[in-house]
Amino acid sequence: MGRYRKILVAADGSESSKNAFRQACAIGRLDKSWITVITTIPAYLDQYQLLNIREKVSAALHEEGKKILAEIGRIASEEDAFIKTILDEGSPYTTIVDRADEGNFDLIVMGRHGRKGVERMERALVGSVTARVIGNSQRDVLVIPQAASIGWNTILFATDGSKYSASAMEKAIDLARSYGGRLMAVSVVDVTEEFLAQAPEAVERLVETAKEYLSDVKERAAAAGVAVDTLVREAEAHHAITQLAAKNKADVIIMGSHGRTGVRRLLMGSVTEKVIGYAPCPVLVVRT
Repeated sequence: MGRYRKILVAADGSESSKNAFRQACAIGRLDKSWITVITTIPAYLDQYQLLNIREKVSAALHEEGKKILAEIGRIASEEDAFIKTILDEGSPYTTIVDRADEGNFDLIVMGRHGRKGVERMERALVGSVTARVIGNSQRDVLVIPQAASIGWNTILFATDGSKYSASAMEKAIDLARSYGGRLMAVSVVDVTEEFLAQAPEAVERLVETAKEYLSDVKERAAAAGVAVDTLVREAEAHHAITQLAAKNKADVIIMGSHGRTGVRRLLMGSVTEKVIGYAPCPVLVVRT
């Protein structure tokens, strides 16, 4: 089954992370999931400061972390959710990744931007902590825009035929079957106008290859008893995917963590990052 049983939510006090927690609660109600919320404070290790100064700064940081978790507790009461909380020290993305591994969580839920990310939106499509968690975690990561809500009625799956897309395909089919959702699959041929003009035959071959990817999705979905609409688009990949999501009022976009280049970490400028940055709905990044 595609449902998530153990969910780790990253909270940093931002409105984005508060909404992400509310959406995790919505998933928890459907799936009867265990929800844990983690807040990370920086480790204050300035060896040149006097001991009493270090202690005061550390105490202030811990107090701030407790306030963030107290607010999460208040929201949990509104959502009628039972949760566990963790206050950790260190690098935010490292603690999130480590705790997810240690606790064998199925899913990490995060806001698209954290407290600092809101100030740097024009320079970063995705908050740096969110990007690093996606790049380094072996868990599925659900990234939620600040005003968005999660649902499984209309699922948009984006494929490029890579091994990363294969894992995402299985998850998309499984979720559509579990929730009775409508599944759409898109494969995008991303070529420039110059390439199209100079090598139209090559573009035609790329389109045929994209159709083959989608044929595989259709075959596997049919075997699972799931109907799927398939589409090929010729455009810049992230534009095509996010525009389809908006046009069809998708509840979630599902895709692999990386494309055919197979990079080990999420890189600024990747299709995955751009989709997350521009998506009107949550994006579920599935790991292999």
